[in-house]
Amino acid sequence: MSGIIDAHLHVWDLDRASYTWLTPEAGVLYRSIGMDEVLPSFAATGVTGTVLVQSADDDEDTDLMFEVAADQPLVVGVVGYVPLHEPERAAERLEELRRRPQFRGIRNLIHDRPDPRWLLRSDVDAGLGVLEAAGVPFDVVGVLPEHLETVLEVSARHPELDLVLDHLNKPPIGAGDLEPWASLIARVAENPRVHAKVSGLYSAVGDPADWTVDSVRPAFDHALAVFGPDRLMYGGDWPVSLIAGGYERVLAGIESLLADLDPHERDRILSGTARRFYWLPDTEGTTR
Repeated sequence: MSGIIDAHLHVWDLDRASYTWLTPEAGVLYRSIGMDEVLPSFAATGVTGTVLVQSADDDEDTDLMFEVAADQPLVVGVVGYVPLHEPERAAERLEELRRRPQFRGIRNLIHDRPDPRWLLRSDVDAGLGVLEAAGVPFDVVGVLPEHLETVLEVSARHPELDLVLDHLNKPPIGAGDLEPWASLIARVAENPRVHAKVSGLYSAVGDPADWTVDSVRPAFDHALAVFGPDRLMYGGDWPVSLIAGGYERVLAGIESLLADLDPHERDRILSGTARRFYWLPDTEGTTR
């Protein structure tokens, strides 16, 4: 295996962008956090590349990520923001972002919006059409069954749009029953253009750190069965993972889940799927 690709990492600067979700109640996360803090964990675990993913629905957060990428060669991709609900402005901003070497995709914080079917609004739908026409992937940060239902409709409306479900759309780990998540994500996975990130798989009840490999395994096994290793990719979800035991604990847990897979399947989840989906540089510096 040619190193691990972490397909889901964040940085944020409270002086640069507006993180409406980041309040004092976030505890250890309520501060500016740069990538320098995670580099020792990368070195200890064999991570050789990462994709930075937006943390705020504004241009400032996206510009910050590109500045970090310019200074840190381990950043091989950036998933930024354009205002999907303003399709004309989204198209203009997208044209600018596509000229930046590390640009790989778009995300909006749909899980923070009151309407779980926000992506189906006519203006947002037009914005998704802009991404589809440009061949730009969209990260779906869903947390509710309604978000998966929405993805089913988005897939039907935009058959050429590549989608990736962040954090497997937050399965109810620790709740004792995987429904309706299990049935819905199986339907979503019927679209071969939908991928998913094995990331952010923390306890859904009580303390996020109260997860174990055994509590996560049923959700992971189901995701593996419906997507296969070629459509799953590892994401560390740092620094959010600090509230779930830290980077090393999270990656060790995922590696335990992968232990029974053959080397090729493990390699797809830990590196190959992310490289292919986001068209990331390979170890020799060329692109796929």
